[in-house]
Amino acid sequence: MERCDTLILAGWLIDGSGGPICKDMCMAVRNGRIEQLRKLENADREHPEVKDFSGCTLLPHLVDSHVHLFMSGSQDPWIRERQLTSDYNHARELIAAHRQSHVRHGVMAVRDGGDRSAHSLRYALETGSSPGPVLCTAGNAWRQKGRYGSLIGRTPPEGMTLAGAIGTENPGADHVKIVNSGLNSLTSFGKTTRPQFTLAELKPAVRAAARQGLPVMVHANGAVPVDIAVEAGCRSIEHGFFMGPENLAKLVERQVFWVPTAVTMKAYSEMLSPGDPGREGALRNLEHQLEQLRLAHGMGVRVATGSDAGSPGVYHGQGVVEEMKLLVDAGFSLSEAVQCASVNGAELLNLKTNGILASGQTADFIVVNGSPEGLFDQLRHSARVWKQGASV
Repeated sequence: MERCDTLILAGWLIDGSGGPICKDMCMAVRNGRIEQLRKLENADREHPEVKDFSGCTLLPHLVDSHVHLFMSGSQDPWIRERQLTSDYNHARELIAAHRQSHVRHGVMAVRDGGDRSAHSLRYALETGSSPGPVLCTAGNAWRQKGRYGSLIGRTPPEGMTLAGAIGTENPGADHVKIVNSGLNSLTSFGKTTRPQFTLAELKPAVRAAARQGLPVMVHANGAVPVDIAVEAGCRSIEHGFFMGPENLAKLVERQVFWVPTAVTMKAYSEMLSPGDPGREGALRNLEHQLEQLRLAHGMGVRVATGSDAGSPGVYHGQGVVEEMKLLVDAGFSLSEAVQCASVNGAELLNLKTNGILASGQTADFIVVNGSPEGLFDQLRHSARVWKQGASV
């Protein structure tokens, strides 16, 4: 048999399938694709083109399925207000910096949830296929007049329905973002807001997006807003706090993705002082979301890891690592958490590669020092990214 281009030796391999972690593995790479994955043999070390990562863990490129690239995780009100109102030149520099932050943590694709000026969409269109993470962007999100969401979107023009408005803006977008509830209360546990759109409004909007080939991501917290979004045919529920077990069952039935963004509440609990009632509220919200994740895990809900990076205290690149750790806290195995942050994310974003490390697939992976037991600690600092069998 003709010799392969490169042999990659891995101390541990997490392939993204959610299956067992494999030890002492050899990845044979030819023309940027994985030709074979097998157990390491002594003779492999004698190959003329061998990359020895026997003290490291290899896993697929990570995907953050919910970010806001125009915002940082800064907690400073002045900085956040400046980012909200910045012109494109300033936003472009910030987005580029955030893109590099994702690379440093092994995140090679992100799905942006919108910004009021559509800066992230413009940046994605201008930079095209330049090196770095794949950017899937929505442009402006849609919200109801007088309701939450002005920082990321706008309302349909006067006299126009939501369905009619979709398609009038954001040419070149990868998906549509709709806001169908408010935020979660940090002081009144379990308090939810009414939906922003009725089923009669949201269902035609999802159909209008589908006619353009665009999936719909819906910000929704609470049982009723989530139910309407699922019934309308959305691709994913974003956040989904306090949605309840009935909606979790519907997610399974309709094959709708859930992007739980639990790390946002962890961030609030760490930002607020011990005497602040909001801190206790954030901790209670977090625990409830983890309980919903435990239920979702047992029910087979398709979870995709999204951090809501750009929210206060949630930093680009680091956020997805913290969210993965919370999945493990909720009962997911380490390999299942990686699956949520790779294969599931790749499917949700409709990426060209499916996010799994297997024979025949593109040799896209990240290298993290040490064993899987220290994976999250190492990922918080940095990861080495390989694309098509070559170091990036």
